[in-house]
Amino acid sequence: MATAPEHLTPLSVISHEVAVWVADVARLTLPAKVHWCDGSEAEYRSLQQLLVGNGEMLPLNADTHPGCFLYRSDPNDVARVEHLTYVCTRDREDAGPNNHWMAPAQAHRKMDDLFRGCMRGRTLYVVPYCMGPIDSPFSRGGVEITDSAYVVLNMRLMTRMGRAALERIAREGTFVKGLHSVGELDPERRFIVHFPEESMIKSYGSGYGGNALLGKKCHALRIASWQARSEGWLAEHMLIVGIESPSGQTHYLACAFPSACGKTNLAMLIPPASYAGWKVWTIGDDIAWLHPGKDGRLYAINPESGYFGVVPGTNPKTNRNAYETIRRDTLFTNVALTAGGEPWWEGLHEGKPAFDWQGRAYDPANGPAAHPNSRFTVAATQNPSYSRAAEAAGGVPISAIVFGGRRRSLAPLVYQARGWAHGVLIGAGVASETTAAATGAVGVVRRDPMAMKPFAGYNFADYWDHWIRVGAALEHPPQIFHVNWFRQREDGRFLWPGFGENMRVLRWIIERCEGRAGAVDTPIGQLPGPSDLDTRGLAIGESVLEELLAVDPQSWREELAAIGAYFDEFGERLPQALKRELGETLQRIEAFTPRR
Repeated sequence: MATAPEHLTPLSVISHEVAVWVADVARLTLPAKVHWCDGSEAEYRSLQQLLVGNGEMLPLNADTHPGCFLYRSDPNDVARVEHLTYVCTRDREDAGPNNHWMAPAQAHRKMDDLFRGCMRGRTLYVVPYCMGPIDSPFSRGGVEITDSAYVVLNMRLMTRMGRAALERIAREGTFVKGLHSVGELDPERRFIVHFPEESMIKSYGSGYGGNALLGKKCHALRIASWQARSEGWLAEHMLIVGIESPSGQTHYLACAFPSACGKTNLAMLIPPASYAGWKVWTIGDDIAWLHPGKDGRLYAINPESGYFGVVPGTNPKTNRNAYETIRRDTLFTNVALTAGGEPWWEGLHEGKPAFDWQGRAYDPANGPAAHPNSRFTVAATQNPSYSRAAEAAGGVPISAIVFGGRRRSLAPLVYQARGWAHGVLIGAGVASETTAAATGAVGVVRRDPMAMKPFAGYNFADYWDHWIRVGAALEHPPQIFHVNWFRQREDGRFLWPGFGENMRVLRWIIERCEGRAGAVDTPIGQLPGPSDLDTRGLAIGESVLEELLAVDPQSWREELAAIGAYFDEFGERLPQALKRELGETLQRIEAFTPRR
């Protein structure tokens, strides 16, 4: 049943290990037929028509959104299920308190019982893919087996999928195994389990995004972070953006932000009118694989080839590049629909919904028209700010690593770490405050180290230690910064305009990397002085700027105590260097007298 397909001849492109594994899975799942995906345009169009024909997908208005489709997932299957996501290591401590753990043997038994016979009457799709440019030494191969044509469509947009990937896997002899089935879409029979020591993922009972597109968070972060530790690199939840000055010099930044902190907007930032001649290039919007280069610098590739983005709030003002990107050849998931067959979501500011994300006639009493986690999947090459450097086999050199979070009053607009180890402390302490719209409670602080809380595939203490070791081995490590676009007045209004004006902060970061911008030393790091940050043309007075850059000792004492309490959860595995940096920062705070 699982013999190599005729359309992928010569058969030598399929490694023996792949063929054997597919045969084993077919015997377990009992599909009606097996389809080996070749990644061709013809195959892509055929699967689109298959889903349209069986009613799972709707074509959108061909005049306004050519090549676009709408897919509606089951109402109980609309987001990641972190509480049902497991890291299965032989030693429980290797998974760490930051992950749910299950013994590997138990997890295999549980998952195989679920998979047994689950594809009867269905097609088993074999999806060979490459995370990263096909010819990059930094890229890694994988094979996802799935019974979802929707997953295949997404994987073609999000990865380098098809014959070329299969050929690379055959040459290298290694790949990540991913087994997925939508199952019965029963929330009580839904699990996503990872076996990092076996380079394997098993996902059952969900057809949604990160639960089902196994090349994305499962492979590119959870499994890859484990691989990166053993191989000496970093797999991170980071955007990669290039900032080109009017002189033509480009600096690349890798930036990590928790959700609701403007990650996609920064990846596709458009400089303000006052920054004529400056350009911003998108390398990636979500994941970065960072490798030490022979010249002592850190180089990054984006392992993905597309965007799987949250769409509500996207409009020409908030993110024009994203808005233009998804006007054609885009797969929308769980958005609303206008009477004219156009996609609609809250924040679009044009058109009006006729049908909500579940296909019902729109009624505000039923809640938002588009699901708050509705998505778009689209090829990165459609982005007006797409850079061909995203295909560079050697990656792009990283000048700065930027962490960020949503804090109303604690964190200044921007500050720079005193060195690599201090930068790791800043990243490990990343946190965001919840908003009323998201949780019903304002200001609840949630720790999300390096924005990797749901995605680190092993113990955070070991992960931080690995970060420290990688930096120590670099002759020219990137500078590390922290930004906070969300500082607020007491009345709730934001102090900083954000969006395109964030370019001003990025300029200071770049000039610090070049040694050309001034800074003021504070206990938490180096901040711009009053004349170091370009605020020309902004309605920001001296007092507002001071508030944006203020460091309050009492607030930071409380913050450092909270970070210390969080670190205590990791016991003796916490790196001594991190303990030392925390202690030294607290000492500086105790001795600090703010400027008046």
